[in-house]
Amino acid sequence: MAGVALSLTSTACSPVYVVKAGIAEARILRARRSIPLVLADTTVDAATRAKLAWVMEARRFAAEGLGFEVGEAYTQYTELERDTLALVVTAAYRDRLVPKTWWFPIVGHVPYKGHFSPSSAHAEAESLRAEGFDTYVRPTPAFSTLGWFNDPVLSTTLKSDEIEVVTTLIHELTHQHLFVPGQVTFNESFATFVGRVGAVRFFCTRDGGGPDSVKCERAQRRWRDVQRFSAYLDELVAELEALYGDASLDFDTKIERREGVFTAGMDRFDRDLIPELEELSFASFRNDRLDNATLLSRIRYYNRLTDFDAFLAIHDGDLVRALADLRERVGSVDDPFSLLPDAS
Repeated sequence: MAGVALSLTSTACSPVYVVKAGIAEARILRARRSIPLVLADTTVDAATRAKLAWVMEARRFAAEGLGFEVGEAYTQYTELERDTLALVVTAAYRDRLVPKTWWFPIVGHVPYKGHFSPSSAHAEAESLRAEGFDTYVRPTPAFSTLGWFNDPVLSTTLKSDEIEVVTTLIHELTHQHLFVPGQVTFNESFATFVGRVGAVRFFCTRDGGGPDSVKCERAQRRWRDVQRFSAYLDELVAELEALYGDASLDFDTKIERREGVFTAGMDRFDRDLIPELEELSFASFRNDRLDNATLLSRIRYYNRLTDFDAFLAIHDGDLVRALADLRERVGSVDDPFSLLPDAS
């Protein structure tokens, strides 16, 4: 699941890019239909209508249970003509865990660039690779315009099961609740935390659900899994930062030795992490080539999740109070992660 706050409608580095992105976004917005009308339309398949009903219930939970100002976001639905909303291009320097960034108004510098065209996404990745970057192209099923438009629920989002649909919705609404310009990793990891914990609260407290329900238990297992994956990434990152930060090593030596760290890290993934996982497999991580670009794309969404959980514990598990505290204090620090305790 990758719910990014894509800068697809913002002024960007190329007028051609802006025009293409604007046209694609306009098509999505023009195709919107009111979800209540879709729910009443018996020509729409039952599975789609059932998941949209979950969307409406989860949206009410975000407003009433989490205190989010949801506005009219996700009250409409767009059926796309393709299986993927967009492709996101990321790039990273090969000898350090530092991403290439692009600048956009409102959101600031971001380490990704969205493309609605597969050919343009892969062409940009190839160009960046020729410049010496590690590159990665991945699909995304959802996005947020941070309240600038009434974002619709997309058919790509509904490809997942009910738990992931609810998690994604809360994740995207979190971007509207709190978004720190220029702090992409914090924004995405924070939204991952709220999306997962919010989904647990939703399924474990809703009428017809409860703490003994199957969906409650599955949502809890998935939250534990993403924390395990986050802790695994933290360890791998620490090893790479030690290597990349060694001033006695030249570029070629760092590139040679990082392959050993990657290999050992993947062995540890298979040996130690996979047996612990209860619901999720993180198969795309296992199947993709491991380099700085693919690693940073995961860190962006799974950074210090155990510390977010510790922050929640400080607030006695009161998610609403924890969210309010973080929102109130985040503007007073340069690094929002500094507000979290170190759970390690």
